[in-house]
Amino acid sequence: MSGHVLPLAGSTEPWAGGAVTPSAVCILAPNPSPWTLDGTNTWLLSAPGGNQAVVIDPGPADAGHAAAIRAAADERDLSIVTVLLTHGHVDHSEGARAFAESIGVGVQALDPEHRLGAEGLADGDVVALGDGEVRVVGTPGHSSDSVSFLLPHDGSILTGDTVLGRGTSLVAWPDGRLGDYLDSLRRLRDLTAAADVVRLLPGHGPVLGAPAMVIDAYLAHRAGRLAEVSEVVATGVTDAGEIVAIVYADVPREVWPAAELTVRAQLDYLAVPPTR
Repeated sequence: MSGHVLPLAGSTEPWAGGAVTPSAVCILAPNPSPWTLDGTNTWLLSAPGGNQAVVIDPGPADAGHAAAIRAAADERDLSIVTVLLTHGHVDHSEGARAFAESIGVGVQALDPEHRLGAEGLADGDVVALGDGEVRVVGTPGHSSDSVSFLLPHDGSILTGDTVLGRGTSLVAWPDGRLGDYLDSLRRLRDLTAAADVVRLLPGHGPVLGAPAMVIDAYLAHRAGRLAEVSEVVATGVTDAGEIVAIVYADVPREVWPAAELTVRAQLDYLAVPPTR
């Protein structure tokens, strides 16, 4: 599960992936949909002066996509040392085990269910990458197992589905929680200043500059939607589906199921039990 609920300001141009910085290459998975935008962004990350790389979110179980990841590494003479997951939703993790086994490495994830090998991930962990490193930042909310990755040498944060390149991410209730999500956004906002971050590498959609402005827009959007839901609840409507039809009327119906999950997370945050 993944996806967007409502468009925010940002590029509307199609996203095809490719080299973003000398350290970050996006291999776009062939799984576009209203939930995944142009497809899942699989990231190949390296560091200057070395030949080690990590793959983040191998995406769906697709042999052609796995071959494209290997080809991108071979083209740059990079040796993949591990696979990392931002979270366990199927559009990010389904192909991880088979891909990792095909090149003889492990899969590191916060959720043990998605690991291959003994090593997991936890907030504050550091994954060595030649002369650089990938720092693990716990960002629960979209899902309970969501993490982001800071690349200090690249001025980038890889956000998974916590921040998307286009639109705004759902809160996948009941596993995802709105309070956690808001805390994670604030943490990322603080980190952009503390670590001199200049770009966000999302799990779907194009790369984003001006990360502080993007995250501020996310926070403002959440506050606005929460206020709208509160106003509807005050009229006596607590059915999540009815609230979606009122508050998210401007959103395409094909993503109303995502909106309903977020509404349920909002009701939980407001301590209002849904009627169904």
